[in-house]
Amino acid sequence: MMRTILLLIVLSFNSIIYGQHDERISTIDFVQILNGNKAEADYYYQNNWKVLRSMAMENDYIDSFQVMETPFTEEAPFQLMLVTTYADKEQYDLREDHFRALIKEKGTLELLNEKKPEEFRKTIFSKEEVRHWK
Repeated sequence: MMRTILLLIVLSFNSIIYGQHDERISTIDFVQILNGNKAEADYYYQNNWKVLRSMAMENDYIDSFQVMETPFTEEAPFQLMLVTTYADKEQYDLREDHFRALIKEKGTLELLNEKKPEEFRKTIFSKEEVRHWK
């Protein structure tokens, strides 16, 4: 009995020390703005990416989203970090189906001018299944 209690205490202590994950899962895209096209990128993310995430929140498809801007450096060659957070594994697993439906509902891609997204932005890399600690 004492051994079982001691084991439970050690396991509980280990999860506190080493971090315990909650249910949230995020994706993070690291985006480089190409050829000084900041206005085009800003417009694109305000009128497409953020709109779709707002729609996703209204439909309870995601928990939250965030756009963060950072200076470009040689070590970190991107200016934007786009974070989408899902409440749990179920939301995360359904993300492609949900966003496909939302894109269809939203309709036309909104662009500032004739430049296409591949002309003004490039995803340098993405991180999937980013787990959150409690």
